[in-house]
Amino acid sequence: MAASTARFPSLKFSDQSSPSLTEVVKRVAEQQHSQVSEIEKSKTVIFQLQVINLELEKEMGSILLETKTTEREIHLQDDAIEVTKYHCENLEAQVRALYSENLKLRHDAETVQEEFEITFARNNDYREKIKAHKHLFWEMESKMPVMIELAKKKAFVKELRTKKEELMRDLQNPEGSVIKQVQEEITLLKREITTLKEFINKKTDLLEEEKKMHAKLRKEIEVQSKRYDAIVKRLHCQLNKLHSHKRQWHWNIQQLEKKAAELRKCLGVVELQMWVVILTN
Repeated sequence: MAASTARFPSLKFSDQSSPSLTEVVKRVAEQQHSQVSEIEKSKTVIFQLQVINLELEKEMGSILLETKTTEREIHLQDDAIEVTKYHCENLEAQVRALYSENLKLRHDAETVQEEFEITFARNNDYREKIKAHKHLFWEMESKMPVMIELAKKKAFVKELRTKKEELMRDLQNPEGSVIKQVQEEITLLKREITTLKEFINKKTDLLEEEKKMHAKLRKEIEVQSKRYDAIVKRLHCQLNKLHSHKRQWHWNIQQLEKKAAELRKCLGVVELQMWVVILTN
């Protein structure tokens, strides 16, 4: 009884009212039942807490794994950012080099254009000089002594033919002296005509030589003209080629600028994601 009282301090008995043994047992049983219920509840709570603890440990493991994975991804992204920065620096250097080369090519194209215009103007002046030389040559040819002499001889031959016709008409005259005189004159005229023909042949040969020389000069002039035309065409081709290269380099620069802008944009997105991950952690 003393042990029961010590175990259950809530059971106190006074000297005046002593409950019966049945009531005491009943109270003790109720106390034990209450304690058993509380123990069961405590076990249930402990089991639930253990389950929650296991789940928390699993979640902690998952969180640690995700944290390591995130740290690894951050390191990889840092490496990718460094590679991208290096690539961007190389692209910027290439763009600067292409821009410098473009400026140089533009200057070279302007120089070639100026040289082409100077050469074209010089060729035009040369053509004008050739035309003037041809006109002057024709005028000089018409004023040459040989041509003047030839015109005179032709006029003289024409006059002789006219006289010959007149003499042929006079031959119908029955007077013999006249015919003899005419025959003598005809003989003299034939000799003169022969001499004139020889002279004309010589002059004609000289004229042919002059014509050959003039033809040779014309051929040389044509060759020079063709040569300068070929030079002009080659300069045109070089200028068109430079314009084509210029357009191609301009297009390459635009593509590189677009690529650099995309890389800068990607770099900005990667930095933003990195800051979001840092802030969420």
